[in-house]
Amino acid sequence: MSTVDVAGVQITGPEVERSEEVLTADALELVALLHREIDARRRELLGAREERQAELDAGGTLDFLEETREVREGDWQVAPPPPALRKRWVEITGPTTAKMVINALNSGSTGFMADFEDANSPTWANMVGGQANLIDAVRGTLAFDDEDNGKEYRLDEETATLLVRPRGWHLTERHLQVDGSPVAGGLFDFGLYIHHNAQALLDRGSGPFFYLPKMESHLEARMWNDAFNLAENHLGLPRGTARGTVLIETLPAAFEMDEILYELREHSAGLNAGRWDYIFSAIKRFRHRPEFVTPDRSAVTMTVPFMHAYSELLVKTCHRRGAHAMGGMSAVIPSRSDEEAAKRALDAVRSDKQREAGAGFDGTWVAHPDSVEPAMEEMSKVMGDRDNQVDKQRDDVDVGGGDLLALDRTEGEITETGLRSNVNVGIQYISSWLRGNGAAGIYGLMEDAATAEISRSQVWQWIRHEATLDDGRTITPELVGEIATSELEKIREEIGDDEWFEREGRPEQSRELFEAVALSGSDTFVEFLTLPAYERLERD
Repeated sequence: MSTVDVAGVQITGPEVERSEEVLTADALELVALLHREIDARRRELLGAREERQAELDAGGTLDFLEETREVREGDWQVAPPPPALRKRWVEITGPTTAKMVINALNSGSTGFMADFEDANSPTWANMVGGQANLIDAVRGTLAFDDEDNGKEYRLDEETATLLVRPRGWHLTERHLQVDGSPVAGGLFDFGLYIHHNAQALLDRGSGPFFYLPKMESHLEARMWNDAFNLAENHLGLPRGTARGTVLIETLPAAFEMDEILYELREHSAGLNAGRWDYIFSAIKRFRHRPEFVTPDRSAVTMTVPFMHAYSELLVKTCHRRGAHAMGGMSAVIPSRSDEEAAKRALDAVRSDKQREAGAGFDGTWVAHPDSVEPAMEEMSKVMGDRDNQVDKQRDDVDVGGGDLLALDRTEGEITETGLRSNVNVGIQYISSWLRGNGAAGIYGLMEDAATAEISRSQVWQWIRHEATLDDGRTITPELVGEIATSELEKIREEIGDDEWFEREGRPEQSRELFEAVALSGSDTFVEFLTLPAYERLERD
């Protein structure tokens, strides 16, 4: 534990590389200010989530808010985008490691979302090192020499626009305390980044741009707006310098899209269709409803009724308010050794982006540099010489509350293959996360915390409602345990090094954690798997 020269601030993490450069007194003063002004309200609103969940568990439902009807029916728009955010056709996402940051910024995409959240394992070294990498990236000096392949990685003269995703409101940073309490992870990530980089970004014609995750209400968006105001005042920045694109990735937030844009209207950069977390949230919030049981994860696509309704409403809402509508993730990793597999993957990217561009989205996400070109091609076919298609008003869209809740209209079966995939991916991802890697390539897909959450929540849901496989077997904890044993053997064979697997792969810890969040009992549901996993991280 160490104390910096900021009243009430204590660093409880170990000394890591470049920490003195990142954790400066000036930067921590801003983080402390944000904590003192916002943390009590953050904890209060997390409590409000629990109260709403209790209402849903007791038979309640979700609907558009009567008390904010004037906002939804009002004639207002968000602030116009700054020049660096007018064109956002394809954004690539990934963690803040040096190699990833360089490859993403050089990928030919229009934007790169550097992720401190779902694609990140929050080791202290990752959190501090990620900030250091972004400091260098903003100044164009980031470099990485890969000893494994002998390659040198350097930034191009022209790079993608940088955006940063801080952690959600539910996560804390245990390595930094203010007045004896851990700070919110998101305020830590946001405060350090905007302090170190806002002016340098403005000098380069860009700005401090963010993706804001996991919100469940417009009151949580108001907290972010207050954080932006506090930081701008503290740093002497003009109002509206910071911009945030909100990920609509929870079911409650889908009922408050207008209100969320309104709260952030001076700082808004639009909304994003965070499809994977949205599926997880739909399962989680209505977990006790048998009619909400979902089929195999692969069957829950953007074309099923409840996902299609959410996607259409997002575009309509954004464009009515002059905001960008950003599409979802193509998680495929095109093979560089199998031409046929690569073609199938890139065809899937094209199909997904063709659908989104046609629906009116102004940009989209990919997980791999090889996916940038086909995604860009599909967006360009629709965009032509326009930067975006905000002028495409979706007056044809009419989505009601029942449409957003139409999980019971999702067609598909629950198969042994789907169950095995959930167990395998869940265990493999947790293993990767515990080793400090939050973005894991598994069977040709880039998996992150969101897809692992779908995997374990589906298993929980299937057991809770005694769902049956397509061959008639009931899904039970015992069946899941048998599958976990055989899938671990499969993983061991694929890795091919028993000593490494047992030492570094953490098979038993990973299985234990997966079963803790997937088999936790019919009356208990762990809100986020990363919460118990964080208790294990760097402590075992």
